[in-house]
Amino acid sequence: MASSEYSVSALIDHEHSGSSPIVDTNIVQLVTATLPNPKLCSSSRAAAPGSDAEKYIGMFARTKLAVLCSIVIAECLTLSTFAVEVTQLAGAAHGYPGLYDINGKKLANAEFKQWLDDGHLYVVITYRFSGGQFFEEKARFRQGKDLIQEEWSWKELSHGRPEREFSVDFGSGTATAHIRKDNKDVSEKIDIEPGRTFAGFGFTIAISNLRKRLVKGEHAQLKAVGFSPFPTLKPQVVTVTISHGGVQRMKMGGRLLKGDEFIIHPEVPLIAKLFLKVPDTKIWLTNPPPAGFLRWEGPTVLPTDPMIRVDLISSANNAPADPERG
Repeated sequence: MASSEYSVSALIDHEHSGSSPIVDTNIVQLVTATLPNPKLCSSSRAAAPGSDAEKYIGMFARTKLAVLCSIVIAECLTLSTFAVEVTQLAGAAHGYPGLYDINGKKLANAEFKQWLDDGHLYVVITYRFSGGQFFEEKARFRQGKDLIQEEWSWKELSHGRPEREFSVDFGSGTATAHIRKDNKDVSEKIDIEPGRTFAGFGFTIAISNLRKRLVKGEHAQLKAVGFSPFPTLKPQVVTVTISHGGVQRMKMGGRLLKGDEFIIHPEVPLIAKLFLKVPDTKIWLTNPPPAGFLRWEGPTVLPTDPMIRVDLISSANNAPADPERG
């Protein structure tokens, strides 16, 4: 597929009936209305073909056309206003992934459980560390015409004692956070767009339903629930842009596996970037489809948390992902 720059240039440079450029009559009226009246000029000569007036008209027409083409291309490549349609129903699954630091050092064994009950999809992922730490993520969804996340929670315990807890009730629009060592407790209302707002593992399921469109080059804009680490752990709903990063291969469990990389990029306001860096999150789904979880990389919960990796297969010698060679 040609780049957007090439497409815009081709439309601007298109010729009609010989060498005359396509001109929007509305822009002609706008431009000529702002040009000097020939009758008021010191010279009584009429504006001849190729005069400054025609040059200005052509310049403004081309500028307007370029802007319109850019808007059309952006709208065609971005799915920003619709709920995530269910195109791949998730069912029961059970596995034993592994948790690693960003350099591939194994930190914990995990258990993944996913099941259907009473019209809902449930996900529970637990991580057990040798030093007595325990992490748990839970989520609940509805899979109707659209994918709706209803609940999400994350908790961290040390020797059975709660250290950090985060939760989102999508139905009531309430997000809560607790960090014991900082003595911080927060509970606030947030704006939820059902079918477009997700947290945690919800993005893996959402992307599996958007996969066909993303691999064709389209981008999707969704909403992510997160928490600002300072000053008060305030919950935030941030727009994220999701794109396909290409097909990659990675060594996992002694095998070479192939997956599609998807990049979740937070659209953080410029002023906020001066104070806080919010890294991208990456998710790999199995290739060929059906699209199942393969790998996840990102900060644990808060944007200032250490970057970690979760692999489908728990093994001591898993390797980074590399682009597939043709």
